[in-house]
Amino acid sequence: MTQVRRYDLDWLRVLVFGLLILYHVGMFFVPWGWHIKNNKISEGLIIPMLFINQWRIPLLFIISGMGTRFALSKRNGWQFIKERHNRLMIPLLFGMLFIVVPQVYIERLIDGSTINGFIDFYFNEYFTKEPYPKGNFSWHHLWFLPYLFLYSLVLSPIFLYFRNYPNNTFLQWVKKKFASRLGIFLYLIPLLAIFLFLEPFFPVTHSLVGDWYYLAFNLVFFFYGFIFIGIKETFWEVINKLKKKALIVGIVSFIVFITVIYQPEGFFRNIIYVIAKFVNMGSWIIAIFGYAAKYLNKRSLLLTYCNRAVYPFYILHQTVIILVAYFIYDKAINSWIKFLILTIITFFISWLIYEIAKRFKLIQILMGIKPISN
Repeated sequence: MTQVRRYDLDWLRVLVFGLLILYHVGMFFVPWGWHIKNNKISEGLIIPMLFINQWRIPLLFIISGMGTRFALSKRNGWQFIKERHNRLMIPLLFGMLFIVVPQVYIERLIDGSTINGFIDFYFNEYFTKEPYPKGNFSWHHLWFLPYLFLYSLVLSPIFLYFRNYPNNTFLQWVKKKFASRLGIFLYLIPLLAIFLFLEPFFPVTHSLVGDWYYLAFNLVFFFYGFIFIGIKETFWEVINKLKKKALIVGIVSFIVFITVIYQPEGFFRNIIYVIAKFVNMGSWIIAIFGYAAKYLNKRSLLLTYCNRAVYPFYILHQTVIILVAYFIYDKAINSWIKFLILTIITFFISWLIYEIAKRFKLIQILMGIKPISN
């Protein structure tokens, strides 16, 4: 089956990963826990960070599910799993052995749990029996890769069935519901159930094992991405119709969300919080896909370049941020200047490493860089 390439999805993938770099730079300045913190919290970044945090990861897993649908259109099951292994698990192992280590080292230097040099830390302290945070061995920001690989393994039999039988009863039912008035918002119901019944008992850890709430929550988004492509033009027609309304609802619901989170805990406050959170998340996802389909579904040389570079940028960026942040975190420099310094240097160094790495076959494999022929 021939698939028409969606350049808007390529652009969204590039933009969401690019936004991730800015988000992780922002984590240096806000009060939430992270690996290294600036000597002064920037209150002005809290609301923008909260806004981005509502939909960035869901959007990324939906796009990944959509990409899986395209990938399976030209591969059998074994070829798909092999490709997923090579693209996800090899860069993950490489990242854990080399890319993530400086992040943990800087963190341990700051908290005073190591006084040794980097080489000594790597050989004698990094490979601990217990994983991070009790130990040192970690995948840190690369947690997305094992989750995505697990989802691909678990759901591949279902996906293959949907691919081979595109007119099956389930997809026809989904298509019918989507075409109904505001039927697209039904996709929030399973997510709401997962949030209500799992989130209170299983806080997000990114550790895969025991991370039941986050595992289930993002699995649903990944599944949705595959289904959205499976119902073809029905999805794009619905989000095109809803994009303006979704944008308005998204803005209003985010204002409500921000207002509510600063109110004292209580039964009615918590109900409004949950409603605002999910309506906000769902509305922005619809609006983003809708406006991307309208304005970004265009091929360009810049997109071709960025689409190949974005994955190694993702692998590299947090290590660069933390290394640069270590040299300025306690300096008396304006926070916005620090933000610019971290952002510019992170993009430049990541770009420089990518430009060198893409010229070597082995490093292409280790960092998941697609060959030019692809």
